[in-house]
Amino acid sequence: MELAQIATIAGKEFWDRIRNRWVLAIALVFTTFALIIAYFGSAQQGTVGLASIEVIIASLVSLVIYLIPLIALILGFDAIVGERERGSLDLLLSMPITRVELLLGKYLGLAGALTFSTVAGFGLVALVLAHQLGLSDLFHYAGFMLSSVLLGCAFLSIAVMLSVIATDRARASGLAIATWFFFVLVFDLLLLGALVASGGQWGGDIFPWLLLANPADVFRILNIFS
Repeated sequence: MELAQIATIAGKEFWDRIRNRWVLAIALVFTTFALIIAYFGSAQQGTVGLASIEVIIASLVSLVIYLIPLIALILGFDAIVGERERGSLDLLLSMPITRVELLLGKYLGLAGALTFSTVAGFGLVALVLAHQLGLSDLFHYAGFMLSSVLLGCAFLSIAVMLSVIATDRARASGLAIATWFFFVLVFDLLLLGALVASGGQWGGDIFPWLLLANPADVFRILNIFS
C-alpha cells in the first residue's frame, strides 16, 4: 500500500466535508446539546445548574448513544456506492490506486471529519466549564470524548461496509437506518426479552458477553461504570 495515496484520498474526503459545512453543523449540535444537558441534566432531581462531572457524563451518554451512531451511519453510507452511482468510482480505480487504498482513504477522511466535529463540539463545552471543573474532572471528560470518537468510528466502519455491499444509495441508506435501529433500539430489547421469557434460566452467563458485540453498549459500559 502507498501511504501517500491513502493520505491524498483521506485529505480530499476530509476537506470536502469541511467545505459543505457538515462538520461545523455537527460540532454546533454537539456543543448546544451538551451545554443544555450539562446545566439541566439534573432537573429531574429538582436542581438546575452545573452538577458533578459524573452526572454530566451520565446525561451526555444518552445523547451520544443516539446521536453519534446515526451521524456516523449517515456520514458513511454513500462513501463507495455514491461514487459508483456518479460513475466516478471507475475513474478512481483506473488510476494507480488499489481498492484497499481507496477504501482506507475514504474511511480515514470520514473518520477525521467525524473526530474533528466531535472533539470540537464537546471540547468547546469543556472550555466553557473548565473554570468550574477540577483537573481530574477534565481528565474524566477527555476520556468521555475519546470513547465518543471511538463509538463514531465503529459505526462509521459499519456504514462504509454497507456502502460497499449495497447496490445503490437508496438501499445503502435503508441499511444504515436499519443498522441504527438494531444496535441502538432493538439489540438490548432482544436480549432482555429472551432473558425474561426464559425466566432467567438460560443466557444469563453469555448475555453480558453479547453486550460487547454492540458498540453502543460498550460505550455505555465504559462511561457509566468507569
